[in-house]
Amino acid sequence: MPTKGVTLRGLEVFEALAASGSVAHAAEATGLSQPAVSQQLRNLEAALGAELVNHGRRPMQLTPAGRSFLARTHSVLSELRLAQSELTVMDLSHLTTLNMGIIDDFDNDLTPRLVTVLAESLTRCRFRLITAASHDITAAMRERRLHIGVAATTGEVIDGVNEYPLVRDPFILVAPASRTGKAPPSLQDLQAMPLLRYDRAQLISRQIEAHLARAQLSFPERFEIGSHLALMAMVARGIGWAVTTPLGFMRAARFHDRINAYPLPLTPFARTISLFAAADWADRVPRDVAGTMRRLVQDQIITPAQRALPFLEDDLRLIDG
Repeated sequence: MPTKGVTLRGLEVFEALAASGSVAHAAEATGLSQPAVSQQLRNLEAALGAELVNHGRRPMQLTPAGRSFLARTHSVLSELRLAQSELTVMDLSHLTTLNMGIIDDFDNDLTPRLVTVLAESLTRCRFRLITAASHDITAAMRERRLHIGVAATTGEVIDGVNEYPLVRDPFILVAPASRTGKAPPSLQDLQAMPLLRYDRAQLISRQIEAHLARAQLSFPERFEIGSHLALMAMVARGIGWAVTTPLGFMRAARFHDRINAYPLPLTPFARTISLFAAADWADRVPRDVAGTMRRLVQDQIITPAQRALPFLEDDLRLIDG
């Protein structure tokens, strides 16, 4: 049985306090007053019989017990949020056919969860799902081979297709931990290592190359890799560095102990991940799917990424429709 006095609100407050170390920030995040935040924390500590934070430090820091309990808190809240997403899923039982494509950045966690949710709603539907690169999904939407697609946007308007922005995904620098430290490497440091590029056919590669050109930066062309995980493996082995995004970084969890991630040492820029839908569809269906996607992205990707890479703050965020 759960310990008496441990409440969902208390767990939410504790998670928010652990993230910021500030009662004021936790109050803003949870929509409570500062006294209410303090009371929720006291109630939770009393129920557990342990101090979770060092109340004498500013910003607040977790005690050993607090660090241990935080991992459990993340797990509990994650499952509750996912359950909420599944309970509030759209009703697609009226559809007879749905062809959908999703960017392969979501392959690890989000796409399997989304497919499960959709399958439970598509009770009378012939459903086809593909995962592919953004440029392939955009082409399929343009050629009407997909009803709905989730991909990085090029910024162009596709005739007969409506766009529903989902996520702002900022570009970041990743470099081998064996050759870098806590401080972000300078451009001079990076010149000493090869730049590992994505395949030029991929949209993410074109976006990165355009930004480097705007910054009047040039790096030797030695490696061009079509597989994201292969590229991250090369970074982990110390072969070179790369420009990617938090979505890409989170896909490469197996390499995190050998990769350091940093803000870009040049003008920040980001890509937008959007849901695209044929304009002749009723608006309710794509809006419902987009809403479910946003809830899953927040829980499966954004929240864990912000914990892993605190410098992201609000740079990685949902775009409300």
